[in-house]
Amino acid sequence: MGDYYFQMQDMAVGYNRKTLIHDICISIEKGEIITLIGPNGSGKSTILKSITRQLKLIGGKVLLDSADIQDLSYKKLSTKMAVVLTERMKPELMTCHDIVATGRYPYTGKLGILTREDEKKVEEALASVHALELGDRDFNQISDGQRQRVLLARAICQEPEIIILDEPTSFLDIRHKLELLSVLRQMAKEKGITVIMSLHEIDLAQKVSDRIVCVKGDIISGFGTPEEIFCGDRIQELYEVENGFYDPNFGSIELSRPEGEPQVFVISSCGTGIPVYRKLQKENIPFAAGILYTNDIDYQVARFLAAEVVAESPFEEISEKSLQRSLELMGKCRKVICPGVTVGDCNRRIRELIDAARDSGKLEMITETGKQ
Repeated sequence: MGDYYFQMQDMAVGYNRKTLIHDICISIEKGEIITLIGPNGSGKSTILKSITRQLKLIGGKVLLDSADIQDLSYKKLSTKMAVVLTERMKPELMTCHDIVATGRYPYTGKLGILTREDEKKVEEALASVHALELGDRDFNQISDGQRQRVLLARAICQEPEIIILDEPTSFLDIRHKLELLSVLRQMAKEKGITVIMSLHEIDLAQKVSDRIVCVKGDIISGFGTPEEIFCGDRIQELYEVENGFYDPNFGSIELSRPEGEPQVFVISSCGTGIPVYRKLQKENIPFAAGILYTNDIDYQVARFLAAEVVAESPFEEISEKSLQRSLELMGKCRKVICPGVTVGDCNRRIRELIDAARDSGKLEMITETGKQ
């Protein structure tokens, strides 16, 4: 256990001595990025506030570098831990530079006077989140997204060993979401800073995190690597999703497939079918797809969106069974769409499907320039 930098041991958290989540046992190595995910109101913020001593622990303890955080003075804790929470700050007459500079106060004397070296660190922190131009702006007069970057700069300026962030990507556009997470990843991997945060964007959590904490009900329902957490139906169950799917291969949310018997059959490969699948889904037209190898990118999307997928194992020749089932489905459909398919030795029988669709007058070929 001593090899872990940050530990939650049998931790219980809640409000007014009422336990909301109990038996939290999580051990984190230095420089790891740990992300809490789960439904709204599941207790992610409660956990973060408890490990930062904004809420009193109901049970258990939190160890930071083998020291119980309850035994650390606030000044000592502030030199090791920085916090960026979702509460809106409304300081009076403070510029963004002033806000970031407060991150240096744990290192200053009683008068809080910054040295030239402190000022340099403030500028470097603003630059690291691409906010140098905001330095002289009134903190209350900038956008929510800009405030989030300034608050992250304050945390960086604090030179902590661990950063706690509650929904840091809220209010940020996609560019700044990626910039912020890139900064966090760089800090974790190059400087060994441990990052613990909550995120609503599970696709980003999957891509940036070393390990994931699933928060649901009164327990931690899962803790593991993204590969362990984002598999099977775990995300469906965590968020109780009934009207769509989470695709772990693409890190994307898919709306539920159109109901009913297939009206269109799609022949495609290597990604050519995905735009067609999505168009048919938007128009609420049930469709079938085939014949797809299970390692084809089209298959990965079709299995969520298509009413039926005729599939083969990778590198196997198309079987008579798959061919006949595809012809049967095509016969029932009013249209066959082929947005392009690569035909080789293994899948040469795809030509039979295309010829059959052409002979029936149902074939619609789509090229990059449009229909043919």
